[in-house]
Amino acid sequence: MSADPSQVALLRVQDLHVEFKSRRGNAMVLNGVDFEIRGGETLCVVGESGCGKSMTALALLRLIPSPPGRISHGRVLFQGEDLVAATEARMREVRGNRISMIFQEPMTSLNPVFTVGDQIGESLRLHAGLDAGAARKRSIEMLQQVGIPAPERRVDEYPHQLSGGMRQRVMIAMALACRPDILIADEPTTALDVTVQAQIFDLLRELQRDKGTAILFITHDMGAVAEMADRVMVMYAGRVIEQGTTAQVLSQPGHPYTRGLIDCLPELGSSLGAEAGERDDLAEIDGVVPSIWELGSGCAFRERCPHAMPRCATEVPPMFALDVASSPGAPHGAACWLHAEALEEATTP
Repeated sequence: MSADPSQVALLRVQDLHVEFKSRRGNAMVLNGVDFEIRGGETLCVVGESGCGKSMTALALLRLIPSPPGRISHGRVLFQGEDLVAATEARMREVRGNRISMIFQEPMTSLNPVFTVGDQIGESLRLHAGLDAGAARKRSIEMLQQVGIPAPERRVDEYPHQLSGGMRQRVMIAMALACRPDILIADEPTTALDVTVQAQIFDLLRELQRDKGTAILFITHDMGAVAEMADRVMVMYAGRVIEQGTTAQVLSQPGHPYTRGLIDCLPELGSSLGAEAGERDDLAEIDGVVPSIWELGSGCAFRERCPHAMPRCATEVPPMFALDVASSPGAPHGAACWLHAEALEEATTP
């Protein structure tokens, strides 16, 4: 956690919209996503499956399948350059080199007809200009760094010869090989045991220390958030519903959904509940994330929210600033009408 709030943003996403066409019409999968990330910083994106986390990552690299999907509005500014408007040739220069991604599914992301060494070495030959021998040597080093035993042998094996956890580590090695400016990690440790997960976290921190790499860490594990994040962005139904520093979001969650995610983790939920004088048994969030066809015109979380009010069914809440004065470099905000009520009560004579 080595971010410097004074740094200029390395990546700035502004009002990003992604829509998909289908026989039922156009569906807005991402709706007005705004965030930024600075060099050396880890921004964790959290939420349940279907909230738009992975779609946001794919949009940043222009990897949304088109058709049926497209970026319909917004900008993705990487060091001031709008990647939404960039040519495909320029995007090939950026992907895997300046911005890398650890994909969630190694079984479908690795090519079954090439050895893992060939697949790691491809980006090194393409972007770093290494010859075959140097690329192979570097590939072996990367396999060793991500904790794969006997890397000199494994480098010549095919994906089907490796376990699920090893394939996941190969994906991580591929993403880190060119030492990118930004690393997008989509559930990077899902298939790994706890000890290997700790090794991967240490490797990511080392990359940040050495190169100042920014990490966009996508997860549903609030424990990983507590360990890795400088800042947290909570997504729900394609929208950003809360942002802030890790301490702000975990200790004083501003959205009922965020509080529900924290309560679902015993270690975090019980400690927060104890501070607030509440019960400390394990909680759960009733219901599921709604389909993009069932969002309606109001707050998407209203059907699952214990604090829902009439306006939640008709109006989408804006992002309300929380505790801005105490953290001007990274204001804490939440998109919930509860804060409008609190503001009205505070200003009513």
